[in-house]
Amino acid sequence: MMKNESNLKKLIRYYGPFKGIFFADLFFAVTGAAVTLAIPLIVRFITSEVVYREAGDAFHTIMKLGALLIVLVLIECGCNIFIAYYGHICGASIEANMRQEIFGHYQKLSFAFYDNQKVGYLLSRVTSDLFDISELLHHGPEDIVISLIKFVGSFVILAQVNLRLTCIAFAFVPLIVVYAFYFNIRMKRAFKKNRERIALLNSQIEDNLSGIRVVKSFANEEEELKKFGRGNSRFVDSKKESYRYMAAYHSGLTAFTQLVTVGVLMAGAMYIMDGAVVVTDLITFLLYINNFTEPIKKLINFTEQFQNGYTGFERFQEILNMEPDIRDKEGADALTNVKGDIAFEDVSFRYEENNDKVLNHVTFRVNAGDYLAIVGSSGAGKTTMCSLIPRFYDVTGGRILIDGKDIRDVTLKSLRENIGIVQQDVYLFSGTIMDNIRYGKPQATDREVIEASKRANAHEFIMSFPDGYDTDIGQRGVKLSGGQKQRLSIARVFLKNPPILIFDEATSALDNESEKIVQESLEKLARNRTTFVIAHRLTTIRNAKEILVLTEDGIRERGSHKELLERGGIYKNLYEA
Repeated sequence: MMKNESNLKKLIRYYGPFKGIFFADLFFAVTGAAVTLAIPLIVRFITSEVVYREAGDAFHTIMKLGALLIVLVLIECGCNIFIAYYGHICGASIEANMRQEIFGHYQKLSFAFYDNQKVGYLLSRVTSDLFDISELLHHGPEDIVISLIKFVGSFVILAQVNLRLTCIAFAFVPLIVVYAFYFNIRMKRAFKKNRERIALLNSQIEDNLSGIRVVKSFANEEEELKKFGRGNSRFVDSKKESYRYMAAYHSGLTAFTQLVTVGVLMAGAMYIMDGAVVVTDLITFLLYINNFTEPIKKLINFTEQFQNGYTGFERFQEILNMEPDIRDKEGADALTNVKGDIAFEDVSFRYEENNDKVLNHVTFRVNAGDYLAIVGSSGAGKTTMCSLIPRFYDVTGGRILIDGKDIRDVTLKSLRENIGIVQQDVYLFSGTIMDNIRYGKPQATDREVIEASKRANAHEFIMSFPDGYDTDIGQRGVKLSGGQKQRLSIARVFLKNPPILIFDEATSALDNESEKIVQESLEKLARNRTTFVIAHRLTTIRNAKEILVLTEDGIRERGSHKELLERGGIYKNLYEA
């Protein structure tokens, strides 16, 4: 219960920047509801009094009241227009703020979070969940206000007209409440299951579309269709369950509202026969029955919106409540004037608490400007070791120093600004070549981008395209070859110009010709910078000042290429293989 109250308070806070438009929306909702209540009273006055006056007087009065009714209808129309337009704008603005908040939070979460998440799940929280929250925040308050005014107002007015008929009409309310409460609980469970299933389906679609070339290369379209069909069927099954409860919920409540009309009509007819009720009062009752049943229908819609929106908000809060496990410590200093001395002191690391250690008591030092190569079998922890330097993960034991400072004592932004990474799997964003290179330094001029491209041996192939630097490279750079993509990533790091570099098997997926060009670019980039190179192709690291041979037991050998060959150990076996 306390959790729900806390979440509701958090939800209400999002109205803060839009209080003006929110209260205006409620004002017009109240005005529209009051007008709706007033119209049947005017009709009752005409049918019970005015029609019995002298013809001329009655005609003039009816004309005046008719004009008043037209004005009231126009006022109600204006209120509804304001509610429909500005109410939706308020909801959309809140949705935009929430989307900005969750996207910003995504940027703060570490690699460990993304290692355990699917993109489809994360995407559904930014799209469908937030849309449902927006609909709740817009329609919810006005629907409640309108419903209460009409419900209470119609009760007060009908009680003044005839208390016995009012009691008969409102006797159905407890039955309606119990019925709604029963199905509400079941609907909430069903909607939550729907959310989980559609997120899973979104993830499957994203996975398929991202890997469509692999799918086609293996001619596995039919297999993918079967997998998608299974997920789609599970989603439909969960939908069926929610629709079953919705059908019983809507149809049952609609039947109850019809029974109210039937009950009032039958009781009213009996009272007319006894002389306890006049026909005009029964007409008024029947006119107000709509004002009595309409709020119930609005509440039906509200409960459905609430289930959707509140379930979405709970999922939204789940993400926001996840604290980044890697963040700046209080009082962290910016890392400035970096030379590039790096020391690992008794460093150990495991990905999760219950997992075995990937690195175990690793100690070594790299002087500023040195070129260090790391080799070893797959799974030895080479990439993990280098991922600890920019704090993509935090060490679980020991510490890493840059220029004598523990990297946990400096700000993440300043740390990562001083490190450039070139990976085997290059990620390029949709857009132009210019945009992708400039990502290394967003404020860079075109001249600086071109200079960085020349240094990365990329300028020539870029200019061979008809649009040059304005060439659109497609999703993830699909229009470029592996070597071209790699050179763009190197140009991006040249533009960033960091004092520390990490090359993570940057040439292992390239053909010999591309590898030669890229290797030349990498050597240019590494000049006078502290450089870590993870390599499978040992021919590319023969010029490294020092080579570390990493195994599951830690660093087993270290030395230059020549020294390690002469030693005749693990490195020699790897090199000859």
